[in-house]
Amino acid sequence: MWFFSGRSRNRFSLDNLSSGYRSLTDQLVKVQIVNEVNKDFVIEAIRSIAELITYGDQHDDGTFFELFMEKQVMGEFVRILKISRTMAVSLQLLQTVSILIQNLENEHALYYLFSNEYMNYLITYSFDFRNHDLLSYYISFLRAISRKLDKNTISLLVKTENDEVVSFPLYVEAIRFAFHEESMIRTAVRNLTLNIYIVGDDCVNRYVTSAPHKDYFLNLVTFLQKQCIDLNQLVSDALKSPAQEINSSIFAAVDEIEDSLYYFSDVMSAGIPDVGRLMTDNLLQLLIFPILVPSLTIKAVNDMKSGIVTSLYLLCCILRIVKTKDLANVIAAALLCPLEAFISQSLAKPNGYMSAHEFSHEIKVDAGSPKFDDTHSSGTSQTHPVDFVENGCDYSRLALRETLLYYVTCGDDVQVLGSLCVLATLLQTKELDESMLDALGILPQRKQHKRLLLEALVGEGPSEEQLFSLESNSMRESIGSELDRYLLKLKEKYGVECSFRDVVASPHVHRFQVLDALVSLFCRSNISAETLWEGGWLLRQLLSYSEAEFKSDHLKLLNESYKHCAAALLQEVRGVWPDLLLTVLCDEWKKCKRAIEASSPRKQPKFILLSSQKSSTEGPVDAVPCRIAFERGKERHFFFLPISWGMSGWVVLAEELPLKRNYGVVRIAAPLAGSNPRIDSKHSRWLHLRIRPSTLPLADLSKSEVSGQAKTRALVDGRWTLAFKDEESCKCALSMIIEEISVQVEEVERRLKPLLDIKTNSVHISNQPESESSYTTPSNSL
Repeated sequence: MWFFSGRSRNRFSLDNLSSGYRSLTDQLVKVQIVNEVNKDFVIEAIRSIAELITYGDQHDDGTFFELFMEKQVMGEFVRILKISRTMAVSLQLLQTVSILIQNLENEHALYYLFSNEYMNYLITYSFDFRNHDLLSYYISFLRAISRKLDKNTISLLVKTENDEVVSFPLYVEAIRFAFHEESMIRTAVRNLTLNIYIVGDDCVNRYVTSAPHKDYFLNLVTFLQKQCIDLNQLVSDALKSPAQEINSSIFAAVDEIEDSLYYFSDVMSAGIPDVGRLMTDNLLQLLIFPILVPSLTIKAVNDMKSGIVTSLYLLCCILRIVKTKDLANVIAAALLCPLEAFISQSLAKPNGYMSAHEFSHEIKVDAGSPKFDDTHSSGTSQTHPVDFVENGCDYSRLALRETLLYYVTCGDDVQVLGSLCVLATLLQTKELDESMLDALGILPQRKQHKRLLLEALVGEGPSEEQLFSLESNSMRESIGSELDRYLLKLKEKYGVECSFRDVVASPHVHRFQVLDALVSLFCRSNISAETLWEGGWLLRQLLSYSEAEFKSDHLKLLNESYKHCAAALLQEVRGVWPDLLLTVLCDEWKKCKRAIEASSPRKQPKFILLSSQKSSTEGPVDAVPCRIAFERGKERHFFFLPISWGMSGWVVLAEELPLKRNYGVVRIAAPLAGSNPRIDSKHSRWLHLRIRPSTLPLADLSKSEVSGQAKTRALVDGRWTLAFKDEESCKCALSMIIEEISVQVEEVERRLKPLLDIKTNSVHISNQPESESSYTTPSNSL
């Protein structure tokens, strides 16, 4: 609206800009009330003034800044806000001031914006935040201010008395929305607070860590606690009734929790010592000690159910993301203490917060799994987790690290994977002192020998002959001062009673317990290959280049396991897939080798949660009964189940075992991809599937010599028509197969994304006639 008379080519001249700017401000001064009649003029005037100021600041040597101060534009904006009766003006004003803050390059102009209490007035103004757009503009306005903060500008936004900050409206008003229901607003507030913390102003730092403002750090952990409990509920629901919607909710909850932990890490590394201490204490006292640690219990305590899966995941996340020395070492020391040291905390609700009994998860124990070997080459004998529990002793005396090893030896696939992830995460935590790793029994062999060599060189270790012998591992039969310090801290600061005798101060014994557990794991037949690879990775880290710590019993167990596996493999030679056996074996061996020799474990902690759903399905539990005839007049009954695993997918027809319900034998399998499911338009209980050939067409080499090029034999697609007992079952089967195809395609897109830089799109499969949805593969294509 400021583009008035004058030639168009000169409208951006300084004279025209100055004239337009003065005219707009003069007209704005005359406005005495803002209502529906003049609101459009006021909004356009505010917007145009912002454009002029921004352009003038970037293209003039100071003329517009002088005009800006002369006309007291910020004061005029505040006056307009006071006399305005429309929401639209408030929206435009917040947007305008945000644009000014972001785009002004003149340092003096920025100081002028922040001075005279105009900003603090806008920050503390009582806007009607019931309007969602207004709240978004307000938060953007606050964040724009925070991006311009340094040790000079921050002093313009605080009030001080005797060199101490007594008021900081930007911070106080922002954290009011720190736990808003909308994640984008929470993220903006977190960015704002970090911008304040990294300024490094000592007075401001003392202000944010003083009462009552330090409660913000308490509330952060309380909010995380609620997120964790909600996640555990989702995992529990998924175990009872797996569904794609629950999977999506779990993924969203995991992202929120990891975002919170990354924010915690940024806050704790911002350089404010008191903040790091507050966050560490709150995490330990409100989440880790009263909830996560007791939730690892093997049996219920006073009706407390344990969310083992969720707790294992969260422990891994905290150690992996919140990288602070105190937190990592306190957690490690806590794992050496018995469960009974934490039970009293878990049964209480400190300050009204949730406790461990909120977590729920059903424990499955394989009673037939191998047990720990009690006898070590050193001649000592210790009570091991499996014997300790099965002999009916008080399980609460079991050290938490032994609980993890118990799950490795006797737990189901998910508990094994979760426990291995915790041990692997501890092993990779650089903030963890080596003496703590040694006490846990997971100090890598190369680090042991490096330390022994160093001590030998300075005359504090064993002789050179003993350096690489087994006996050198027992050089330190007592845990060092580092562990003593953290055990004392557990007792005096966090009230966790854990005597030195409870720790069983022998790294040598603890190391053999870990080796026993891993060897027992490799002898189990009810654990998935990928989980075993995780155990192999951990073993390779512990024994990178020497088998000296393996006992004869270890080798005997492994050899027996090898013989069983070899016998099972030979049986497959006479099975239905002998032609693919060598190919599968070679592919799996390559995957295993890559997994074990990788620099870090393949599985991220969140896969623990997803694996729990796969392991909860036994046999054709979720399968749908159906009928199909492969020959005329010979109808057969099966259970229909689509399955996706990584990039692979299959449509499975299984028969239930007559003497063992919920277990079945797969009779027929076909590729999931390209199945194009559709319900028959005339028979609502019939589901049509296209069955794609499972192998690629082979080149006909006999004709290639004549024609000069290879020709292919086209493989013809098959057709299945499955009949279900009712229309609802048919629709359920259609939904299941579409869901599994979506999972399969998403996994392929995920693996291609780094190569092609593509954006993953959701898969949509419409229930349309086959003529519209199917395609024909050209006979000369691969």
